[in-house]
Amino acid sequence: MTPEETFDVAFIAFESAVAKGGRTAQGATRSAVPLGRAHRLQGRLLVGAGLVLLPWLGYLARTLPAGEATAWIALDALEAAALLTAGSRVLRADDRLRAPSAAAAILLIADACIDLVASADGPELPVAVAMAVLAELPLAVLCAALAVRPPRSHGR
Repeated sequence: MTPEETFDVAFIAFESAVAKGGRTAQGATRSAVPLGRAHRLQGRLLVGAGLVLLPWLGYLARTLPAGEATAWIALDALEAAALLTAGSRVLRADDRLRAPSAAAAILLIADACIDLVASADGPELPVAVAMAVLAELPLAVLCAALAVRPPRSHGR
């Protein structure tokens, strides 16, 4: 099985729920309209980014001094939770995606800023710049766009 097929299998429940439409246990509506390719890609990108952060938390715990590790692990754990929540809600066409998307955008921007300040004039600066430009800031822009996107119309 290819990695792409594995990824598709992991989200089959989300896609089938969207195709069926309906309400979540908390009463939020899901669209009966199937997700477009762009929305599926956005949701998968956010969930994937959140999943990538999970092993990163272990790496930070093993490599950083205790006091430093606590702060970075807390920030990255919050980022992962926000990204996973926002991404899963995009995949389910759940109208409650704006709050976790906004939280993820703010956390990603804060992470990029802190990385850049903490690595100023050090050997880590090129890595911090690359992470900010290639990962954190583009994800923050996507999350901000999702946070301000109006709710989907449900034909009511």
